[in-house]
This record gives sequence, structure tokens and C-alpha cells, in this order.
Amino acid sequence: MKRHGLFVGLSTLDFIYLTKNLPETNQKIVALDQTIAAGGPATNAAVTFSYLGDRATLLSVIGNHSISQIIRCDLETYSVKIVDLAPNCLELPSVSSIIVIESTGERAVISVNATKFQAIPEQIPSDILQNVELVLIDGHQMALSVAIAKQAKARNIPVAIDGGSWKSGFEEVLPFVDYAICSANFYPPNCHNQEEVFIYLQQIGIPHIAITQGENPIQYLSQRKKGEIEIPTIKAIDTLGAGDIFHGAFCHYILQKNFIDALSCATQVASYSCQFFGTRQWMQ
Repeated sequence: MKRHGLFVGLSTLDFIYLTKNLPETNQKIVALDQTIAAGGPATNAAVTFSYLGDRATLLSVIGNHSISQIIRCDLETYSVKIVDLAPNCLELPSVSSIIVIESTGERAVISVNATKFQAIPEQIPSDILQNVELVLIDGHQMALSVAIAKQAKARNIPVAIDGGSWKSGFEEVLPFVDYAICSANFYPPNCHNQEEVFIYLQQIGIPHIAITQGENPIQYLSQRKKGEIEIPTIKAIDTLGAGDIFHGAFCHYILQKNFIDALSCATQVASYSCQFFGTRQWMQ
């Protein structure tokens, strides 16, 4: 049975290049490969959620620029329903330029993210949570996220966050969160290490917390039970979007399994995706 998830946050168009090395100042280099795909944490998570067999709705700002049509086309390919909060906007959407290093799979990214395109809660459709069973928030549309999190909590719809990094306003979302899945770069105010992050989130009342650390074990705290989950050993081709894919897979599995098992299954999916170039090739 398909489950319905709502993904709130950033949409970009990603231009991705595979190279042997990062270019030096004033250097021109020839890429080994290239690909283009819709990107952004919530967007990639929605694509993954849909690919794994569920129904994904993306609440974001995409617009009506010619570049926006490429984003739409990619999302339609993966059966992601789009709720565009600025469907008549003719401005260039967020575009990311990404270089992936062939030998390590590490990447360098430059983007304006959602800094130029912040929507307001009044733009949210009144029926946005109809039949939704889970909400994922990436924090790039914070005003929307606060409003959606409050509405979801009132309807007993679980809320997960993609805590890639701390963003101002997260403190208003966190009281309504059930699953905080954060990266090692997520540091709330006055937090300087993982232990302090766990304490901060636990004091807010979040029952399930996990911190990912790349190839190192995931640390989790679930209903006061601490533990870690090992990451499969792989030869990484490209780590771009691995965290986003992890979040999308987690959303899929948490609707079927307990927190620890959902993390474990999502880890397998994300690790597998790192063995392919770009954010879509692993699905083929």
C-alpha cells in the first residue's frame, strides 16, 4: 500500500560534474562526466520516497522560468506531485553547480539555496495535509515549515527534520518534531559537540534523534536508548545527495518499521546510492 508523505523545502536545478580534481585559480578543466537533475534536500528525499513505492508531494518554490520546466520534468519522471508556492514567478530558480571528485566521491557545491525565494504561510493550500501520513522538513523554507509542523502536530501526523545544518527558525519547528535526523554539522545554539546536540534535542522533547557522520556509524537516541548503526563499507563514487536519499528512505521505512530498523534500512539505500554518479543513476 502506498503511503503519502509531504516534503517541505528547497528545490534547485543541479548541474553535476565528475572530475579528477578541483580546479585551481584560473584553471579550466574537462569533466569526465556530467548530469543534470532537480536537487535540494526535500526534493531528493521526495524522489527517493516515491521511487521506493510511496506517494510524495513536494511543497516548494519552483516558478515558471524556462529552467523551472527542467525541474518539473525531472520530478514528473519520478511521480513526485508538485505544490508550487510561486507558480507564476519568472525569476531564475535556485541553481547549484557541483563538482564531484572521482577518486573519493567527495563534492563541492555552490548555490544560493532558498535565500531569494522565501514563501509565506498564507500561500499554503488549506488541504495540503489531506491524507498525508508523514511530513519531512529540510529547513530551507522556515516560515512554511513552522506552520506545517504545527498543523501536522495538531493532526497527529509525525514530523521528521533533515538537520543538515542549523538554520535560524529551527527552534520554532523542533517542539513539533518526532524524528530529528541530523548531520554531524548540525549545531544548535551553544552546542559544540554531539553530546550537547543530543541533550539540546532531548530537552525539547524529541523522542527519536539520530546523527549521521558520513562513513562513520550513525549515533542515535530513541526513547532514552542510545546506540549506533554501522555504515556498509563501499567504494564511493559520489556522495552527493546521500543524506537526502537517506532521509527519503527513512521516511519510507519509518511508516513500516521501528526507528532503529528504519535507520538501518535507510543506511543500506543511501550507501548503495553512493556507488553511482549523480543522484538518479542508482535508481536505474
